[in-house]
Amino acid sequence: MKLYLAKGTISIAVAIALEEAGLAYTPVVLDFAAGAQAQPAYLAINPKGRVPSLILDQGTLTETGAILEYIGSLAPALVPDNAFQAAKMREAMYYIASTFHVNHAHKLRGHRWANDEASFADMRAKVPETMRAACGYLEVEVMQGPFVLGDQISLADAYLFVATTWLAGDGVDVAGFPKLYAFMAAMEARPAVRKMRDAGWL
Repeated sequence: MKLYLAKGTISIAVAIALEEAGLAYTPVVLDFAAGAQAQPAYLAINPKGRVPSLILDQGTLTETGAILEYIGSLAPALVPDNAFQAAKMREAMYYIASTFHVNHAHKLRGHRWANDEASFADMRAKVPETMRAACGYLEVEVMQGPFVLGDQISLADAYLFVATTWLAGDGVDVAGFPKLYAFMAAMEARPAVRKMRDAGWL
């Protein structure tokens, strides 16, 4: 497997999941600052110009949730046996994809939703509010602690952890959310996350 990723992006969640699963992969780090994601060589791999992209013998997978689900199919320990808990895992993952990540993207990616520069500024200004609201939802409605599903680590934890690393830059003090704060500390202690830190990807 070959994983295309970029520092500080949600693609690191896939690398964490692969490490947690004990699956071998070859990382290829794209330099987003240099615009590597928009070059023809990478667009031939992922026409969306985004990461992650996972290259397999069968073909290429994109979209974080889909790749995580694929990893889960190879490493069932990262997906709960209980059908309800498995659905709760996916509920958290879909929320991160549809709301949490989108809220964050309004800070630097306003051009995806508007053309007027004044609109970009308004979106940036709203980010701390929307991210705090998302944290509040996760804190009360999602976190079973110490991980998303309680004591069992799952695919959702890799996904959520990387997203929470954006909070300080988004103007959110995670210490105000005790469950999320404890979750981040628990994840930081895991070898998979330490490997990401050592590589400079987080």
